[in-house]
Amino acid sequence: MKIASLLAMAELGLSLAFVPALQANAADAALQAAIANPKRTAGFVKRDAARHPQEELEFFGLRPDMTVVEVSPGGGYWTEILAPYLKAAGTYYVAVPRPRDPEAPAPGGDRFRQKLAADPDVYGKITLTEWGLDHYAVAPPGSADLIVTFRNLHNWLEGGYAPAALEGFYRALKPGGFLGIEDHRGRNDVPQDPKAQNGYVRQDYTIELVKKAGFEFVGSSEINANSRDTKDWPKGVWTLPPTLALKDQDRDKYVAIGEADNYVLKFRKPKPGS
Repeated sequence: MKIASLLAMAELGLSLAFVPALQANAADAALQAAIANPKRTAGFVKRDAARHPQEELEFFGLRPDMTVVEVSPGGGYWTEILAPYLKAAGTYYVAVPRPRDPEAPAPGGDRFRQKLAADPDVYGKITLTEWGLDHYAVAPPGSADLIVTFRNLHNWLEGGYAPAALEGFYRALKPGGFLGIEDHRGRNDVPQDPKAQNGYVRQDYTIELVKKAGFEFVGSSEINANSRDTKDWPKGVWTLPPTLALKDQDRDKYVAIGEADNYVLKFRKPKPGS
């Protein structure tokens, strides 16, 4: 083979080697742009320093062409980021509590749905599903590349349906798909309350619970760790920001501690034969 041909092949191989890196950089830039979107709620933006949205979503392996399910979105902190990010090339399901679920808003007070309806340009491609309390189909079976949920597991433990919820997530994921969970990390020297009434869940307890639903544990991230959180507060985790359940009582103290010590965990639905 001529030297010129060899050089051309080498050049082509080098160019192809850069393609994944360029795609990753483009995805990262798109995520950064979604986080920097001036339409995001100002109060949510202030919490970015504690919540590390780019680092967390990258840890979960988010890509703009994925089918993603967000479960129990609360006020929409993550929805404001994921909706514009996934709009062009992805599919985005948001699983909201069913009307009978304990977490469901009061009739006429569903501010999350009102938020979506107010800005169809950003949120018009979202597919809403209803789930919770005897109905755990967050998306069609085997459809999702990634399911994410943030600071919700303790609520499902209190409601008594965390195992059933996790089994529902397993059914919705494609083989090889990922589950990302963030929640308030409980103390290792205290037995886990099965109802998690103080809002904290031990990390090892969570890992075993999710593995029982069939998942493989992939890894953890310490991006949302907070060593100042001693996890023995009078109103549980809600003593700390952003809730500040004691209101003005010792407010400066709790603001200085910051948001809770949170684990960030990644799991995978195994592929057949793996």
